Amino acid sequence: MTLSNTVQKLRKSLESRTGKAIGDYNMIEDGDTVLVCVSGGKDSYTLLNILMALQQRAPVKFRLIAMNLDQKQPGFPPDILPRYFESLGIEHKIIEADTYSIVKDKIPEGKTTCSLCSRLRRGIIYKTAKELGANKIALGHHRDDMVHTLFLNILFGGKLKAMPPKLVTDDKAHIVIRPLAYCAESDIAKFARAMEFPIIPCNLCGSQENLQRQKIREMMQDWDKRFPGRSEAALTALQNIVPSHLADNRLFDFQNLTLDTPVEEGDIAFDPPDFPMAATSPLSLLA
Repeated sequence: MTLSNTVQKLRKSLESRTGKAIGDYNMIEDGDTVLVCVSGGKDSYTLLNILMALQQRAPVKFRLIAMNLDQKQPGFPPDILPRYFESLGIEHKIIEADTYSIVKDKIPEGKTTCSLCSRLRRGIIYKTAKELGANKIALGHHRDDMVHTLFLNILFGGKLKAMPPKLVTDDKAHIVIRPLAYCAESDIAKFARAMEFPIIPCNLCGSQENLQRQKIREMMQDWDKRFPGRSEAALTALQNIVPSHLADNRLFDFQNLTLDTPVEEGDIAFDPPDFPMAATSPLSLLA
């Protein structure tokens, strides 16, 4: 496929941001086997495409295995992803598991299916990674997913918690990485359209209109439209935590605070200035 100059610049930007995220959080190391989860959506297609490009010029050697979980949703085309993987010449694994029927049976009509669906999917992914000898699991979550999760947890969960770029699984068997952590969803969507990825819609989460996450998405889209740069500022905030200016006694010893206690400067009493996006370092692992 011949790409226009605009798309080539977009690809370069996505590769640079992905490479920086990988370098900043040491996501991929020499000798890793990375299981790349591909659902058929724009994010996971982009993730696979960018990781394959970076693999060609990375200073470390690592193996990529593409995986798709066929959850037996009605109308899901089982031939699209295998054919796509074969066209790329990438090692891949298709897992068939009827989690769709389980979710529809257990979750009442009108209730959110995402929690149970994700738990079932996560268990199968971890099992597959173990069987294939993959020590890293790459997911397609991007910057906006991380920011939206932050506000979901603040407004609905009562926690100052987001979606980390890198984490260890509960069983301590694998490390989950999110290489698109610095990439904007709007850029991923433009890239996916330009690349003409064979998008497969989700009939579970994609069919739910009243999700809290969707409301947060609409809120942030409105903020970014009226005050450009808010999502970048929120991501930067996730990387600049000041425990002495929050209220968690477990992170900062407020009870024993004295005039001699060293604290970080930077208390903000009024409207903060516009926050610039964190500078992109050219010295990342895969940039």
